[in-house]
Amino acid sequence: MARTRPRDPATAKRSYTRLPRPDDPPAEAQSSGEADPTGQGEPAAAPWVVHDSAAALQAQARIDPATGLGTLPNEPGVYRMIAADGAVLYVGKARDLKKRVSTYFQKSGHGPRIARMVEQIHAVEITVTRSENEALLLENNLIKGLSPKYNILFRDDKSYPYIVLSQHRFPRLGRFRGTPDRRQRFFGPFASAGAVRQSLQLLQRVFRLRTCTDNVMAHRSRPCLLYQIKRCSGPCVDFITPEDYDADVNAAAMFLEGKADEVTEAIEARMTAAAEAMEYEQAAVFRDQLSALAKVRAQQAMSREGGAVGDVDVIAVVQAGGMSAVCLAMVRNGQHLGDRVYVPQHGQGATPAEVLVAFAGQRYGDGGMPPELVVNAEPEPGELDWLQTQSGKPVRIGAHPRGDRRVWLKMAEEAAHRELLLRLGDRANQNRRLAELAEFLQLETPPRRIECFDISHTMGEATVASCVVYEDGAMRPDQYRRYNITGAAAGDDYGAMREALGRRLKKAGEVEAVLPDLLLIDGGRGQLNVACEVLNEHALSDLAVIGVAKGVERKAGMEQLVFPDEETPRRLPADHPALHLIQQVRDEAHRFAITGHRARRGKARRSSSLEDIEGVGPARRRQLLAHFGGLRGVQSASIDDIARVEGISRTLAERIYRELH
Repeated sequence: MARTRPRDPATAKRSYTRLPRPDDPPAEAQSSGEADPTGQGEPAAAPWVVHDSAAALQAQARIDPATGLGTLPNEPGVYRMIAADGAVLYVGKARDLKKRVSTYFQKSGHGPRIARMVEQIHAVEITVTRSENEALLLENNLIKGLSPKYNILFRDDKSYPYIVLSQHRFPRLGRFRGTPDRRQRFFGPFASAGAVRQSLQLLQRVFRLRTCTDNVMAHRSRPCLLYQIKRCSGPCVDFITPEDYDADVNAAAMFLEGKADEVTEAIEARMTAAAEAMEYEQAAVFRDQLSALAKVRAQQAMSREGGAVGDVDVIAVVQAGGMSAVCLAMVRNGQHLGDRVYVPQHGQGATPAEVLVAFAGQRYGDGGMPPELVVNAEPEPGELDWLQTQSGKPVRIGAHPRGDRRVWLKMAEEAAHRELLLRLGDRANQNRRLAELAEFLQLETPPRRIECFDISHTMGEATVASCVVYEDGAMRPDQYRRYNITGAAAGDDYGAMREALGRRLKKAGEVEAVLPDLLLIDGGRGQLNVACEVLNEHALSDLAVIGVAKGVERKAGMEQLVFPDEETPRRLPADHPALHLIQQVRDEAHRFAITGHRARRGKARRSSSLEDIEGVGPARRRQLLAHFGGLRGVQSASIDDIARVEGISRTLAERIYRELH
């Protein structure tokens, strides 16, 4: 569904912030002498001031529910709970802003998560919208952009994969990720790329459609291996007529649309016709298709015994050990297209219904919902009414399914439960490692956040520094950072480490800055000393930091741990849990640095080095490359050879040779 533009930008971006009253207690924010940072003064009647921007504003005092909430508008919109330091604690939408925001301060019995959030609220900002649907879109965008501390956050997958049949004389069967268009035939979406791969393999086995690109097909003179193993009918070398291939394409499309019975009947009719025409080899091909199709249908766990089934999403929320998991299983035309399990952030203390509502908002906020949802949690009345408006058609939500749908929901619950058991087991192991590390480092509490830096280059070329983050018992890839080193000399690992750490700690003095509890440096005494100098420059000398050297033999388990105030490195036993944690974080930093370095190096080598030579413009560059047959030929040529090229003087030839060598 396309997003609608607000008719009046001023209306769509109204933000209200309560100004302090005379009877308000003094706030820390007023100590700077800025009594009215909005510059509009306190109105006589209304305690809310309208601003032109919906951006976060610094609050001046905590809202007093008895005096400030009564003037909130009874309109739809989005509200943001703001902490004393200006951080956004929570983003929510409401059909009626006044009623919804008031419940946080007037209603008792909040869960632990919301109760902790309410205690930290210093101000409330709201944005009024024309409809609840617009509020949903704005809420979804703000949650993704701000990642508030108390919102239940699910990973923002860019898109779901599809199976596509191209528009071609011999259509190609392939996978697609993005926004479908009408020029191709799309089937899906599928829950994961693995489900797409599995479906493609099954379709190849039954219908033998090509999967090669148009360019590869156009240049083939003999069939490929897929033809030999009976996964393709060989349209590239005309081993099948366009009419027969189109029949296979239509059968595959019907199968993907859930019309397996019709496909079976059509193939049986073709087999009978071929047998009556005494084309027994072709009849045997159809027989094999029927056999493969029967096996594929047997593998479809989600059948249609209860009658015709359209498009259904099955959403199961499971909780254990203080964690939540959501399994999304997709059923399209009665066929199971795979499932995916999501483990949200900040879900501690949330009820299953709250997790379900958060997942639905972030999954269907941009549209793409089926006409039926099967769920195992019941939200508050009206919480999911926006689905009808967003979809533009009725959306049936069943919390007490029967028959096949009950089986589907049970399968989804089991998948979510298995994922939780794995996560809980891994978390227990990580907690043990953290406890052992805290004991080894003599820390009062286990480190919550660990950052590790590594440097990667090839003989000084394309130096890249990596910073990986381990937080709350798991690696956090969304917080990884790479730094392309430009200020240090080639091969200067110490200078590269200084530059990377300096850039990382540049904003360390700001209020919202996130700092590690432990800093790991992949290197020995030299790199550690540089790190300590940078920490001292940023007034962070009390931050725990150790160097992780590979040891004399550079073998896993032989690492030496270098401490700033100890001359002799320490060693941990190879089976020590703390060492395993250090190795895990260090290896991830090493991998991330090497990946970035190789990408940067490859990009540099793909670009012609002639472009950087003064006096060599596009025309001379073309002449050189044409004369010597490419850059490698220019690099191997002598000065005399280069000077023989038309338009290249002896002086320019010497310069080219010198720059290339």
